[in-house]
Amino acid sequence: MTALSRADRSRLAAWWWTVDRTALLAMLALIGIGLMLAFAASPAATGGPISAGDFRYAAKQIAFALIAFLILGSASLLSLHQLKIVAAVAFALAMIGSFVVLFTGSEVLGAKRWIDLGWMTLQPSEFLKPGFAVLGAAILADKIAMRFPKPVITLTLVAPALVILMLQPDVGQTALLLALWASLLFFYGVELYWMGALAGAGVTLAGLAYALFPHVRHRVAQFLDPQETGYQAGLALKAFAHGGLTGVGPGAGTIKYRIPDAHSDFIFAVAGEEFGLVLCGIVALLFCVLTVRIMLRSASAREPFAQLAGAGLAMVTALQAFINMGVAVSLLPAKGMTLPFISYGGSSLFAVALTMGFALAVTRQRPKLESRERPWFGQQVVARA
Repeated sequence: MTALSRADRSRLAAWWWTVDRTALLAMLALIGIGLMLAFAASPAATGGPISAGDFRYAAKQIAFALIAFLILGSASLLSLHQLKIVAAVAFALAMIGSFVVLFTGSEVLGAKRWIDLGWMTLQPSEFLKPGFAVLGAAILADKIAMRFPKPVITLTLVAPALVILMLQPDVGQTALLLALWASLLFFYGVELYWMGALAGAGVTLAGLAYALFPHVRHRVAQFLDPQETGYQAGLALKAFAHGGLTGVGPGAGTIKYRIPDAHSDFIFAVAGEEFGLVLCGIVALLFCVLTVRIMLRSASAREPFAQLAGAGLAMVTALQAFINMGVAVSLLPAKGMTLPFISYGGSSLFAVALTMGFALAVTRQRPKLESRERPWFGQQVVARA
């Protein structure tokens, strides 16, 4: 890549000189750490304290990572107009898939969120976030006047998705999608009453989740009880204590064999036990670098669409990472949410690759004429630099 000349007019060369290479490097580093931790957690996920596991999950994660590389690279090559179209298609397919899951999906612990494809299970709701981040930003930033207020139009898009997610039920994804919508409206600069209405909607949904779902009540009560840590959270804290500063070494962890979902929801605890606070700090730092880079590049973009979309994509990924790590160290109630780039699973890895591919696409430093995209609605407006 470094041998590419600025005089080279190929699409690959144009991509290399305009993409945020610092953010790209942070993404690749996180994927690499995820693969390393997949090898650490796979024996625990496939075996037990007295039975030897194997590395089949690690092998599958490598295959998932290769597909994720293709998704990440392909999405980052999109023009702004192509990005809007791809995001609209992704959001529509994710909505259809999330609805179909209610009737045909595999039920796990009382929730229907996954479609069994044989070699993997697909969670369509994971793709709602990148699709809505771009589609919502396209609507809010469009220069064409619309019959209804633009925040209302985005509400008509996100409301059905929120209902479907609550029916699955998936409280964590519901909260993330609502937070993403709030972030888009905040960066758009809506009036304060909109933010108040959003806060009220969030409180209402939280109250409904608490009233309707016993597992939510149990997790909240367990989190608020100073005398009870919870089984998974307690084991995660023991894993961090066992690992200390530098960890017990690759493959030498023992507490990971007792942690349910050590390869997915609690992969951060595996990192703490075997590689210590050092690796946990590196992971947190990489997410900070990634978020700040995308936010800064978005803020300096010429197009309001790129500013909004980049901010939304960065916020939803950072928030998911913060929630997962917060749960692992008992700062938040258990959510059942994956750590982006790092947790085992094709759906999670593919969705975050699409999210960050979109982020790389909107933050590319395009020439002035090239960056002036046609409006999302209405006729193309040609502007001279």
